[in-house]
Amino acid sequence: MKIIAHIETDFSEKFGIPRQSGIVEELKGKIIFAPEYRNPDAVRGLEEFSHIWILWQFSKAEQEHWSATVRPPRLGGKKRVGVFATRSPFRPNNIGLSSVQLERVEFSEQLGPVLHVAGIDLLDGTPIYDIKPYIPYADCHLEATEGYTKETKEHELTVNFPYHLLAKFPPEKQEAIVGVLKQDPRPAYCMDASRIYGVTFAGYNVKFTVDDVGMCLTVCDVEMQV
Repeated sequence: MKIIAHIETDFSEKFGIPRQSGIVEELKGKIIFAPEYRNPDAVRGLEEFSHIWILWQFSKAEQEHWSATVRPPRLGGKKRVGVFATRSPFRPNNIGLSSVQLERVEFSEQLGPVLHVAGIDLLDGTPIYDIKPYIPYADCHLEATEGYTKETKEHELTVNFPYHLLAKFPPEKQEAIVGVLKQDPRPAYCMDASRIYGVTFAGYNVKFTVDDVGMCLTVCDVEMQV
């Protein structure tokens, strides 16, 4: 398959990226098409849709061999389920699928059409294979049921982010980083209250701890990323 575009986001590392798209709506990204696909006609009519599907590559999760089962982090890293019952990046074909909000289509003389999207769950520079409009009557199934993910989705932390540290981020990125931290970026099997974790976001390394009952996250430092 041909790579048609890349996305620009505030995530330079995988740690901290929301486990699904749409969880943190404040997270923004820009889809930049490869030179071959910068024809405005290719996106004609796309601006009429509020959401799009992105088919992309897990570019940082390549491996030679695949496994029939994986350990989803939200299940504590111990329980195994079938790889096709998960959205794990470690699959026979390392392809991801995300539904994101299309905020606007911008036309640039240098870059052609640029798609501004929100609710992203992608690493900066992620290769994109395809873009399709999200069609509510066909893509949204109100009667759909779910398996083990029902047990893991309702989990948000209270975030204590001292203002003098939060103010290091520009105003338009402050809600986004708080939203990322609310989702508890830690692996589910790491519950050490004394450990200091770090999430890189928008050029900064945000260091934090989580209390021993796993309810409150406290930011202890924000350092410029080297």
